[in-house]
Amino acid sequence: MSPADHSPFSEGGLLERIPAMVKPCYELGDIPPMGSVPEQMYASVIRPERYGPPVDAFEIERLPVPELGRGQILVLVMAAGINYNNVWSALGSPLDVIAARAKAGDLSGFHIGGSEGSGVVWAVGEGVRDVKVGSEVVLSGLQWDETAADIRLGADPVLSTTQAVWGYENNYGSFAQFTVVDEYQCHPKPANLTWEEAACFMLTGATAYRQLLGWPPHTVRPGDPVLIWGGAGGLGSMAIQIVRLYGGIPIAVISDESRAEHCMRLGAEGVINRKEFDHWGRLPDVLDDEAMARWTHGARTFGRRIWDILGERRSPRIVLEHSGQDTIPTSMYVCDSGGMVVICGGTSGYNADLDLRHLWMRQKRLQGSHYANSRECREVTELVGSGRLDPCLSWCGELADVGRAHQLMRDNVHPPGNMAVLVNAPHTGLRDLESTLAALTPA
Repeated sequence: MSPADHSPFSEGGLLERIPAMVKPCYELGDIPPMGSVPEQMYASVIRPERYGPPVDAFEIERLPVPELGRGQILVLVMAAGINYNNVWSALGSPLDVIAARAKAGDLSGFHIGGSEGSGVVWAVGEGVRDVKVGSEVVLSGLQWDETAADIRLGADPVLSTTQAVWGYENNYGSFAQFTVVDEYQCHPKPANLTWEEAACFMLTGATAYRQLLGWPPHTVRPGDPVLIWGGAGGLGSMAIQIVRLYGGIPIAVISDESRAEHCMRLGAEGVINRKEFDHWGRLPDVLDDEAMARWTHGARTFGRRIWDILGERRSPRIVLEHSGQDTIPTSMYVCDSGGMVVICGGTSGYNADLDLRHLWMRQKRLQGSHYANSRECREVTELVGSGRLDPCLSWCGELADVGRAHQLMRDNVHPPGNMAVLVNAPHTGLRDLESTLAALTPA
């Protein structure tokens, strides 16, 4: 199944914005003649001297358009999604992505982030067979070496030693007029979506999909309670819907009552405001009876809120995690016997503690999960294209807003759902950020 091969001139008056002559560089929104590649492009760029708050780390610069290699695709980026990984890129921590690439021989000295997006195939490299110039595509965010020994021996590419996150560990992501991706990263853009809607769902949607359906026998079954941390965020918004699609009962954890309505609209059975509890953080020493008693009381009270929502004393068979250090002890405690805590990140820290007695005596599972493979990405795209999965686009800005959007995400004051920026797409989808945030704030 190859990406749709239809004209890119059908949406947003793209044909009218193509100038008659080839230039070395085009302004944002101006489209080169079909198939011609300018020498330079505009991009939202991070450099080591700007590491720090995301709002200051990103700047628009003019850089050479990246060259194509074998099996690669040059994409004219129409819109790009915003995700937490480039908060880390901006900070230069916990991984200095530019320094890490320099050790591997890449001395470019800059980072172009963006791990998902939508656009038009503009040129193809040697060996590309299933993607054609002019196809409208959605881009997935993980790259690997298809010739690697572990993949040739049958490994899931996501588990390959060669896998790396495009637009985070690898350079030249979607925050630019042009990007280079591998052929398998291209998926057909659903015709019912705008460019910005198509750009915002692939990273969060595919990550949640694999967490919930990729680790048998712990896949969502009808009637399964599922606890979802960060229910109003991009990952949580997709997870709530996927749990409902497969018959489960999603329970969302939020940090602000203003986000409850969003979660309930998507299908949450109920919400729990984590701000009502104070036992978060690393687990006390199990020999400290007083501290453990306080922590256990908090965890039990949290668990009773789950029972209240379900109307019976049942525990979540799956706990969808990404916050890590602050919440893993509670997640493991409230998870059902024989259940699974599945985690894809560590936004509150990486030193997560467990009382191993809850793990082995109740035979629970702690499972790491990292993005998704090509099949899972395609299945998520099909769900969105069929209208069964809402991409949950909450806000759309332009390329100059990349740093500000990541700052809101770091400060946990971003709008519920997913965010995107327009790059070459017409600016009909722009939504004023102040108005969006004001609508979320109770009067």
